Amino acid sequence: MDVPILRSVLDHGERQLWVGTPRRGIVLRASDALLIPFSLMWGGFAVFWETTAVRHGAPTIFVLWGIPFVLMGVYLVIGRFFIDAARRAHTTYAVTNDRIIIEVDRIGPLPGSTRSLSLRTLGELQLRERGDGTGTITFGSQPFGGLGAGASWPGSPQLPAFDVVPDARRVYDVIREAQRTVT
Repeated sequence: MDVPILRSVLDHGERQLWVGTPRRGIVLRASDALLIPFSLMWGGFAVFWETTAVRHGAPTIFVLWGIPFVLMGVYLVIGRFFIDAARRAHTTYAVTNDRIIIEVDRIGPLPGSTRSLSLRTLGELQLRERGDGTGTITFGSQPFGGLGAGASWPGSPQLPAFDVVPDARRVYDVIREAQRTVT
């Protein structure tokens, strides 16, 4: 795959040291060990509630009450995987001699964004590497030892990260070397 060069967001004199994209497709994460059983229970109960309310002629308020829970169940069971894949398909990462750049292109009605983190003030780096060499590099400290890493809940803040990048150890080394040489 051709990775775009982020020249449009580079400052004068800034050099791009690395550019890449996250792995494409559906990705299972450690947090899914808890989220998958929870989502199946949530979704199953929501569907049970809704079908029972409809079959037994429950008042309209009970039928309407169940709809948001069913929709949330659909999101938890399958929707979150597709939304995560779409987000990663529109994301590009870069390391320059001055900063970390995370660029997300516009996805449908959602606006695009560019996030910059200065290498001078970059806090803790955490590398979580898989057996195939892909991994996630997180910038900052994750509560609870990163148990929820990669779990995206609408409206919840996420630490900036290079999510599921190929050859993550090499990218991590590029960042560490750039940090050492920044003035």
